[in-house]
Amino acid sequence: MRIVSGKMRGRNIIAPRGRGTRPTSDQARESIFNILSHADYGVPIEDGIVADIFAGSGALGLEAISRGAAFCLFVETAPDARAAIRENVDKMGLGGVTRLHRRDATKLRIEPNNLRGPFTHVFIDPPYGKGLGAPVLRKLKDQSLLTPNAVIMYEMGNDEPDPEIKGFNIRDIRQWGKAKVVFLEVQNG
Repeated sequence: MRIVSGKMRGRNIIAPRGRGTRPTSDQARESIFNILSHADYGVPIEDGIVADIFAGSGALGLEAISRGAAFCLFVETAPDARAAIRENVDKMGLGGVTRLHRRDATKLRIEPNNLRGPFTHVFIDPPYGKGLGAPVLRKLKDQSLLTPNAVIMYEMGNDEPDPEIKGFNIRDIRQWGKAKVVFLEVQNG
């Protein structure tokens, strides 16, 4: 895997050992960020405050920083994945604009000192078929950790039903191989 675009384009990304994670492919990441760049919703990724939840290698958050995001919080519990994220962050010199949070994402509680403001972009890529994304979205909303125009990218298996989560609207759905990517925004009002 590698960074697809931006100031770190072409840099290799180390993936966790074993089969415990399923990294988002370079092609899918490029498509996701092209959609985010050209969508008529949300805010641009530049200067964004990003969360990469169920981060795995951290590829989505690293891609966001490469494309101009100001900060990324990685949330991951698996030791091999956390080690890969730390190695990627160190290798790319991103310690000052990232933080790694070791916590079960479904029980997420983020202290204000872990952030530089509410999130403008959230990438949620849980294990497929386990229903883990909806509780994370509810936690983020309940803790007021999303800007009013936040964009959420929720990756799930393409055989899973589209999510219906109170307080969020589906803006777009795309499929790449076995993955379905749902773009959500916070409901206003």
